[in-house]
Amino acid sequence: MVKLFTSESVTEGHPDKICDQISDAILDAHLEKDPYSRVACEVAVSSDYVLVFGEITSKAKIDIEKVVRNTIRDIGYVDEKIGFHYLKAKVDIRINKQSLDISNSIVKPNFEIGAGDQGIMFGYANSETKEFMPLSIALANKLSKRLSDVRKNNIIEGLYPDGKTQVTIAYENNNISYIDKVVVSVHHKPMWSQKELKNMVIENVIKPILKDYDLSKTEYLINPSGLFLKGGPNADAGLTGRKIIVDTYGGFARHGGGAFSGKDPTKVDRSGAYMARYIAKNIVASGVADECEIELAYAIGLTEPVSLYVDCKNTEKVDLEIITDAIKETFNLTPKGIIEKFNMLRPIYLETASFGHFGHESYPWESLDKVDKLRRLIYN
Repeated sequence: MVKLFTSESVTEGHPDKICDQISDAILDAHLEKDPYSRVACEVAVSSDYVLVFGEITSKAKIDIEKVVRNTIRDIGYVDEKIGFHYLKAKVDIRINKQSLDISNSIVKPNFEIGAGDQGIMFGYANSETKEFMPLSIALANKLSKRLSDVRKNNIIEGLYPDGKTQVTIAYENNNISYIDKVVVSVHHKPMWSQKELKNMVIENVIKPILKDYDLSKTEYLINPSGLFLKGGPNADAGLTGRKIIVDTYGGFARHGGGAFSGKDPTKVDRSGAYMARYIAKNIVASGVADECEIELAYAIGLTEPVSLYVDCKNTEKVDLEIITDAIKETFNLTPKGIIEKFNMLRPIYLETASFGHFGHESYPWESLDKVDKLRRLIYN
């Protein structure tokens, strides 16, 4: 029996992703001047309007409006014909300071750091790809990145920043069989027919990314609703944190529900999820299991997680209790330990706000430096 599973991704010009990037650009700007900044920054966009709101406590003095406009410019909204022009959009800033109750719960007298909120976080890895990511989301993110590169390098003339991709994988007996469908939707100038655009996207976006796969059974759906002439915030409102499945595992694994972008690392929604991914990836890379999902849970102000749950989907080679004990001995799960491990008090977050937070080797939580220790603990 063939089973189909689909994941989607979006380009950096998608309205929700615009908001994620602005939120993380503001976070990075504060961390660059004050590493101990407390930031929980949200953004909403619609038409020619940007609302920046949330809580920031920092010694840094940041021109937030300038950060917003520069981010919109760098994404590619520089053509007045598409609207949402980086110089003309209205920027409305409504920022408060972090609650003292929350602030006092985070920093402890012994310089430990308590979790900035309660919550659950999931991390996941499997052996489907060299990145230890599910194939559907790995390919969808790569296609979105390629679509962006094709636009920026003018390989296809007349493309705008807004776009989406989607990949459907066919499984037989729980093994990957073939790529069933690829969907690409891209905002563009009225200079191409749908047929012309489809051919160009297949040749310049899809085939370069999927060149190592058998595409004999693959169906291509390019702008399946027809021409895509109105896009970006002029066509749809955007909001920080509304693409959390795109940011993680494409629906292949669970998500705790908390968004990442715009949050400093004392918010375990972000740092805890990064640690959970780090653990899961090292477990799978060690050969202990072919698939691993980690759940962490925290309570506000406490330094240790209130729970750790390990699920290897019956692919584990040893008892789960042994794996769990090895995780506890190998990884520091306190907020302070996570922040120090990944050197998180620095401006590294804007890059993560497009094309997924996981599966990119440059991110510190993608390191495989615990594989050998896990093997020693589990097999000795």
